[in-house]
Amino acid sequence: MDSQRIILGTAGHIDHGKTTLVRALTGIDTDRLKEEKERGITIELGFAYLDLASGGRLGIVDVPGHERFVRHMVAGATGIDAVMLVVAADEGIMPQTSEHFDICRLLKVQRGMVVVTKIDLVDPEWLKMVIEDIRRFVQGSFLENAPIFPVSATSGQGLEALRKGLEDLVETISPRNLQGICRLPIDRVFTIKGFGTVVTGTLLAGALKKGMSVEIFPSGKQARVRGIQVYNQPVEEALAGQRVAINLHGVDKEELARGDVVSLPGYLQASYLLDGRIALLPSAPNPLKNRTRVRFHAGTSEVLARIILLDREELLPADEALVQFQLESPLALMAKDRFVVRSYSPVITIGGGSVIDNLPARHRRFDQAVLDGLRVLEGGDNLSRLELIIRQAHAAGTKGIQLSTRLNLDQAQVAESLEHLQKKQRIVMVDPLDQWVIHQDIFQSLLSRAIDILTGFHQRFALKAGMSREELKARLQPDLDARLYNKILATLLEQGKIVIQEKTLRLSWHQVRLTPEEERQKAKILDICHRAGFQPPSIDEVMQQTCQGGLRGEAANRLIQHLIDEGLLVKLKEGLLFHQQALAQIQQQLEGYLQDKAQISVAEFKDLFGFSRKYAIALFEYFDSINLTMRLGDKRILKKRREAP
Repeated sequence: MDSQRIILGTAGHIDHGKTTLVRALTGIDTDRLKEEKERGITIELGFAYLDLASGGRLGIVDVPGHERFVRHMVAGATGIDAVMLVVAADEGIMPQTSEHFDICRLLKVQRGMVVVTKIDLVDPEWLKMVIEDIRRFVQGSFLENAPIFPVSATSGQGLEALRKGLEDLVETISPRNLQGICRLPIDRVFTIKGFGTVVTGTLLAGALKKGMSVEIFPSGKQARVRGIQVYNQPVEEALAGQRVAINLHGVDKEELARGDVVSLPGYLQASYLLDGRIALLPSAPNPLKNRTRVRFHAGTSEVLARIILLDREELLPADEALVQFQLESPLALMAKDRFVVRSYSPVITIGGGSVIDNLPARHRRFDQAVLDGLRVLEGGDNLSRLELIIRQAHAAGTKGIQLSTRLNLDQAQVAESLEHLQKKQRIVMVDPLDQWVIHQDIFQSLLSRAIDILTGFHQRFALKAGMSREELKARLQPDLDARLYNKILATLLEQGKIVIQEKTLRLSWHQVRLTPEEERQKAKILDICHRAGFQPPSIDEVMQQTCQGGLRGEAANRLIQHLIDEGLLVKLKEGLLFHQQALAQIQQQLEGYLQDKAQISVAEFKDLFGFSRKYAIALFEYFDSINLTMRLGDKRILKKRREAP
């Protein structure tokens, strides 16, 4: 067992001897504030460690017992693996004993022990009665069969048995996941002269290495890990389950606060909305109404929130429900994170639960589809949970890292599940590099829509060879990622449903076919433009002549556009229609002239071909647009002058 990665938390009423007990066990005084020394009570979190006989080191978080500082106790309980419930022999079970114990159960602490302190102040009969009360108190809980250690921190009685009990407890605890996403909720922020900003916390998962870049959530501030200490010893790497102090470079103390989370850049995402299941304590004084304002505790943070009851009008004590929290400040949490809810006023613990979805949409109440989806996310297997999240992402898709944080799975679990879903043809892998996937149903819908769009286009513009890539994308979904769009085109091409010609797309069955009347008008239009030579007609002039022949309005315009698309005609500025052969002749002569003379003015161009200034300007702009020429002052030169052979 890696006891270097196990954290024990204290819990219990004020003045029941938690801090004194920790000092007796470890030799470390966790009361560090002047006010704590003067008043003799713990106000802030304290930290210590116990060297075990096995050679390991057990981290200890000492929490305040006063009712005014329960919020600090909740922060300290984050990340603990076991609890040491402390009860003073002379007082027995007290209000904060119950509240701290409730918090431990709400946070799903699964291991622990009970320590009865101050036994030197009571007689054996009284002690026996207190222990019996404790047995009844913990009945039905995770501490029901836990050992109870009577001790006196002042005389040392029972401390050796307690140390042995801690050794045994550590052996029953599995260390945290090193493959999970690195997260360190900050519980302290301070500066050290000559070093700068330091934060401390319990590393919940993953690992932190010296020199790593990190991101602080929810602010998004970037920093670099300058140094790491674990139990006051400098290390190169901190592992999940350890109490860690990090020296951060690139961020000031004033930019950080308890409740912030240190993680890897881009891995987490803060949200003002959270979906979860809340259980109301039997001791809650009143039913919970919809939109009740509460104090929401998760990790080391405390924010105000409103509870939206998704499946009922009120929640009774000892009952539970699916809810959405509307937070007044954003939090960067993950699925399965535990939370505690305390009433706004008076401030007492009323319930808690777990996060189901850390990045939900805003829900309507009593929406059966929403409720069914939350039940899948809460209790489904990894495959069903992943598939639901991928489906909910629609055409935006989702990436492996996002799935890890959304479902609180390590990347190996995500990769394995994605492979299974791919084999079952439930998802489409758009980009294997970052495991970017889209649901098969969404992908098939996009394929069908693309076919429908092209079909409609061909029906409306029968004389067009096809639609441009850009136009199809704009009609399909303007913000569609280029990689997904390319995947759609590649799939349709592979299925033989489309043909891609340069930048044009068409359905495989589509061919441009002219009617006999259109063939006659085509010949007529080409003849008009060919005979015009270097004095081309405008589109309006051509339309007038074709209308006399029976082809009118939009039909004539479509035929002209077809001839332009086919490259038989070229449309210049102001709607001038050049026959391709005439334009090619002008281009050839112009290139020859510029190879010889290097430059040409508008007047020289007019004289060379015998046309008006209107045509000269339009032609210059056309040749500029195809990168044949470029403007230099009031003249044109070849953009790329060919070398003589």
